[in-house]
Amino acid sequence: MMKSDRASQGSSRDDLRSRILQEAERLEERLISMSDAFYRHPETAFNEHETSAALQRFLTECGFTVEKGIAGLETAFRATWGGGKPLVALLAEMDALPGIGHGCGHNLIGPAAAGAAAVLSKVLPESAGTVLVLGTPAEEDGGGKIALLNAGLFREVDCAMMVHPSSKRMVTKGFIGLVRINLTFTGRSSHASAYPEEGINALDGVIQTFNGVNAMRQQLESDVRIHGIITDGGRAPNIIPERASATFYVRSAGGMKELNATKERFLNCVRGAALATGCEVAIEEEEEVNAPMKVNRSLAGIFREQLNYLGLEEERNIPDDRNLGSSDIGNVSQLVPTIHPLVPMRRGVNIHTSEFAEATISDDGHRALSEGVKCLALATLEVMTNPVALDAVKEEFAGRGATT
Repeated sequence: MMKSDRASQGSSRDDLRSRILQEAERLEERLISMSDAFYRHPETAFNEHETSAALQRFLTECGFTVEKGIAGLETAFRATWGGGKPLVALLAEMDALPGIGHGCGHNLIGPAAAGAAAVLSKVLPESAGTVLVLGTPAEEDGGGKIALLNAGLFREVDCAMMVHPSSKRMVTKGFIGLVRINLTFTGRSSHASAYPEEGINALDGVIQTFNGVNAMRQQLESDVRIHGIITDGGRAPNIIPERASATFYVRSAGGMKELNATKERFLNCVRGAALATGCEVAIEEEEEVNAPMKVNRSLAGIFREQLNYLGLEEERNIPDDRNLGSSDIGNVSQLVPTIHPLVPMRRGVNIHTSEFAEATISDDGHRALSEGVKCLALATLEVMTNPVALDAVKEEFAGRGATT
């Protein structure tokens, strides 16, 4: 490429970036209004009917082709603009938390994805590729993205992105794999004082499971978490419980192989508890399994470049493997290159609290929404107009490029 060609290309990209920022500012008030409305009417997992409909209406008005009720989920949707490759998916979470409302900021996440997509549709030619917005319900409880994955809706996607409000600004964020396991121990009831020898104590099976896990903790990797609650411990102190139950979460930040190995170690504790107490135990693994996050450093680098362009600084000296939760975004990351950057809202206010929900409708929350829209749009622009950058993302995902 000649020097004049490179200069022309740089000038063209700068022009597109400038137009993206102008368009984002033009849409800002409408997106804020939408986000605030979602806060006032929070809808929990799989019940995001008004939220989903509002996002669909907005995208339809912006020229997107919208298909609702995808993957057998009433509130899930697929909105596309453009055509061909590259195909970039922007993920719009929608659900709220029971009792807390939008304590995880999904009222910002959905409008950020839809807003970024709308901006791109006003700036890019349709021949640049495909912008895809996926409305993904039930991140908090139900794993809507897993249903979309199983339905093949990510099959042609080149990369996926979303942003999440936080107390800090971070581009790379890990998530820990999660298996949910329900246990039901069955014994035999008897009078706890008069005829204890005739009983088999199902609650002892549950308690022995906790004891077995506690004895194992010293030998667990530092990124493993096993925690549970007793959901049924009996009916009265003078009756030996013939039935007792518990629910456990088994987590690991390693790959699926490590997560499954950890699960088997936990199940050995369960089987040992049943053997020691003479109980029968029924083990039910819930279908929804959250995979660990496979961070794509090359795609994260593209997003980081947009922060630099906007003069924004990422939080320094904060490991991306601390304070980890689980999310169905991890499942997406195992199939396509994916990032889940955090946009700062208010320092010291953490997710899943009423304070966090209230902050989403403050000036801090509105600034986070604006940053999310701009950064997602700019990062998508780079992916769709820079084949070398996209190739690096794909090479890393295939294990031939930058380390994860």
